[in-house]
Amino acid sequence: MTKTPWIGTSWKMNKVRAEARAFCETLAASPVAQGHAARLFVIPPYPYIAEAAGLLDGTRVRVGAQNMHWAEDGAWTGEVSARMIKDCGARLVEIGHSERREFFGETDETVALKVSQAVRHGLLALVCVGDTHAEFAAKQTSAALHRQVSAALSKVDRSARDSIVIAYEPVWSIGEKGTPAEPDFVDAQHELLKTLTADLMGDPLDIVYGGSVNSQNCVALATRPMIDGLFIGRSAWKPEGYIGIVDSVIRALA
Repeated sequence: MTKTPWIGTSWKMNKVRAEARAFCETLAASPVAQGHAARLFVIPPYPYIAEAAGLLDGTRVRVGAQNMHWAEDGAWTGEVSARMIKDCGARLVEIGHSERREFFGETDETVALKVSQAVRHGLLALVCVGDTHAEFAAKQTSAALHRQVSAALSKVDRSARDSIVIAYEPVWSIGEKGTPAEPDFVDAQHELLKTLTADLMGDPLDIVYGGSVNSQNCVALATRPMIDGLFIGRSAWKPEGYIGIVDSVIRALA
């Protein structure tokens, strides 16, 4: 059976309002936004979630948030809750990105708390995991992924299986200076993650890949049997780039 890949992009801390609006208007007008061949999502910065959700309303594109707090509400200055992002139109939330872990104190424990809170509020939790440069060099990729995924799923039960997607994003492969990972290597890590999540959740979770994904390697990655989709960075920050990658993947999988 032909798979229906997840294909999404996070804008990180990029775009002002006019740029965000132009992206969403272009995407909404594209045939891919109404198609059923892929599961699309866009994750803007907090200030543009509501506007992006409004502009993409009536399409099949999900809008997400880049982070959230684990508490319902309270004295958490500068933080945003699951209820708030959902109220703005978000349908998914990115949790545990390596930049959050490295620069903002995200831990395996807080990732687990956030996953539980996202599931409780009916959000799709897009949980980022990945090995660092040092772990990859020491051939500790499997151990790192096992630790992060086991922790992330530790506060949910098997009923949450359809509310969580894992994004494998090797730290050494993301960002402007990232090194693209070989598709066969990625596929092997996804097979490991599927086995692990099946043990923990009863059935394997969908596993998407993010790390220097671009128009040249998207098809080679998306057509590997264990890769359930792509999480794209700068190559999809212009709507034409995002739509082009979606088109290429859909055609290759048809």
